[in-house]
Amino acid sequence: MEDRCHVFILAGGSGERFWPMSRSHTPKHLLKLLGEQTLLETTVRRLEGLIPWERVFVLTNAAQQEAARATLPFLPEKNIIAEPAKRDTGPACALATALPGDPDALCALLPADAMIHNTGAFRSQLREAFATADAQPALVTFAIPPTTPSTAFGYLRLGDPPPQGEAIPVLRFVEKPDLPTAVHYLRSGHYAWNAGIFIWKAATFLNECERLAPPLAKFIREFHGNSWQEHFAQLPKISVDYAILEQAETVLALRALFDWDDVGSWDALPRHLGHDETGNTLRGSVALHESKNNIAISNGRHIALCGVENLVVVETPDAILVCHRDAAQDIKRLHAGIPEPLR
Repeated sequence: MEDRCHVFILAGGSGERFWPMSRSHTPKHLLKLLGEQTLLETTVRRLEGLIPWERVFVLTNAAQQEAARATLPFLPEKNIIAEPAKRDTGPACALATALPGDPDALCALLPADAMIHNTGAFRSQLREAFATADAQPALVTFAIPPTTPSTAFGYLRLGDPPPQGEAIPVLRFVEKPDLPTAVHYLRSGHYAWNAGIFIWKAATFLNECERLAPPLAKFIREFHGNSWQEHFAQLPKISVDYAILEQAETVLALRALFDWDDVGSWDALPRHLGHDETGNTLRGSVALHESKNNIAISNGRHIALCGVENLVVVETPDAILVCHRDAAQDIKRLHAGIPEPLR
């Protein structure tokens, strides 16, 4: 089975909530937000020893391709692939399924920007997910046990756990809920966070596409290594959740034994970088007086906070962000008013 396993990293996002550090050419997954590596490199390094680099691919776009190659010099250059048009995750998953050229290929699709610290448990469960997808015609995912009533994540409605710790049926995919609904999900014990990690056999995904998304099926069946870009650009713009997963005949979930965070906004940084005794998370040159629960990131110039709390302050050479921590999820709504060179 091992020689049929392939991993595809979906790295075409814009990371608008991490403006002003995140820009169109250097989105969130290409930033060193949490350490000395970009989130993309951390994601790929998590696979070391599990999958040969020759079978690890990064699906990105033309604007980010060279930066992705620069952060991943150990991957074969041809494995960092630029999609010719922005078509969402449905076509990206079809491309990943087609690339191995083998109906028995096992494909894992991973987001480029999630943080997982327990890499040993992740690798072990990814092996288990490959085996599950190989043994039966099912699309496989991970169910992340929720720890808070988060409104920032999508959820999975899970069925009853089968005996002997086998994979759990996924009954429904649920969009990001409001807070009362999220509280209900947490208390019920029947819901889990959707990490956007999927594993399937190529033939299984193709069969679902034949039934639910014929243009994606046609692209996979007629895939040609030298002309796929033109055909890809003509595919409908649609997410894989909406096109396939929400209507698939069999979706199974492994309950994750590893930690997971999609690092979706500036407010996620304290969970990984820690904070001082007054709740401040700081990076770079920052001075404080009578200030608490702030996130302050300096990329050069000095930041001074006096008598303030619950702020996010991010300095870059050409822009400064100041927002309330409660509004961190809304930063992407600023983009319509930000001049083009600064986006």
